[in-house]
Amino acid sequence: MYPLPLTQLSGSNVVLSERASNIHMTTTPGSADPIALQLDHVSRHYTLGASAIRAVDDVSLTIRTGEFVALLGSSGSGKSTLLNLMAGLDRPTSGAIHADGKNLAALSSSNSHATGRNTIGMVFQSFNLLPRMTLAENVELPLRLAEVDHAERDARVSEALQRVKLDKRSAHRPAELSGGEQQRTAIARALVNRPKILFADEPTGNLDSATGENIMNLLIEIKETLGMTIVMVTHERPLAEKFASRLAIMGDGKLLSDGATTGVKQ
Repeated sequence: MYPLPLTQLSGSNVVLSERASNIHMTTTPGSADPIALQLDHVSRHYTLGASAIRAVDDVSLTIRTGEFVALLGSSGSGKSTLLNLMAGLDRPTSGAIHADGKNLAALSSSNSHATGRNTIGMVFQSFNLLPRMTLAENVELPLRLAEVDHAERDARVSEALQRVKLDKRSAHRPAELSGGEQQRTAIARALVNRPKILFADEPTGNLDSATGENIMNLLIEIKETLGMTIVMVTHERPLAEKFASRLAIMGDGKLLSDGATTGVKQ
């Protein structure tokens, strides 16, 4: 049971994964790595008065397991809309999005939520930590929503906080932390249910450049140690070129280019 619809969770760093080991990834003949996400001619159109806005317009994209893909583009390019579609926070007007062996665009709301719980973690620009809760309580929140047994929660919370190097501050509250520490806590909350795909929407947007690099180094460490697929929206091209393995450039709702970076940090 997942008591809140995805649309009500899109503003917080809430993990949507429950048991990553159950994920079934698709493969293509001759490919070394399975496909984590496959987008086929995906569009998302909105109507504003008499105008039709093509926020995402006929985008096809393949993301393989273990990749770190950065979505770049100017404001209004469609990059955040595309991220929300891939994460199941929005539904396409047309096209197919395959994850976990299913077409998310064709699932009912309840089945879409269930697939999300088994696959996805989310990190946003705003940390969205609950101020009256300790770090441990904030990180535990997705486990409570997913009704994970109480006996298992403490170990998972401890594991997640250790991974972001905040285990010694578990009893602190968000106001006692720096911005970087708050974002690390939010990342821990997105990891606590052990997802296979982590979506990040401007995760360094509220941080200074040095702290932002520290967060990116943490994401690389998570990717390498957990074999996680990461899809990140950012407007900071130098950071994307340094840390991501591929750049997907959006413009006017379309995918303008998609290729490997030259300065990938591995």
